[in-house]
Amino acid sequence: MVSKDNHHQTGKNHHLIQAMGHAIDGIYDVLSEERNMRYHLLAGVTVVICGFIVHISRFEWMWILLAILLVFSAEFLNTVTEAVTDLLSEHHYDRYVKRAKDVAAGGVLLTAIFAVLIGLLVFIPAIMRLW
Repeated sequence: MVSKDNHHQTGKNHHLIQAMGHAIDGIYDVLSEERNMRYHLLAGVTVVICGFIVHISRFEWMWILLAILLVFSAEFLNTVTEAVTDLLSEHHYDRYVKRAKDVAAGGVLLTAIFAVLIGLLVFIPAIMRLW
């Protein structure tokens, strides 16, 4: 159901375009509000540019793009966890909220480590081939 002022949707999406608009709003929100997501985006763009420079294979592109997507997804889920726990706790300290946030941040860290390892496995041999 849509509110009377038609600015805030409170019900289900009725069209794919409407759902995609909300998804784009979410992506914009994470990019504009989350500093770490901007770092991840910068790292991802840098890695893609490097991939073109050293001519990585199609198989290597699959691994690189998977690693980037996993880091982005983990950061999005971390942002959701932070927003929901802050809402539920009304921004007051709670050990369960801290635990949820720490676990979500740990998930981002693990995926970032995975991405770095994939980058090393792909780019070290690619750079060696250029020499």
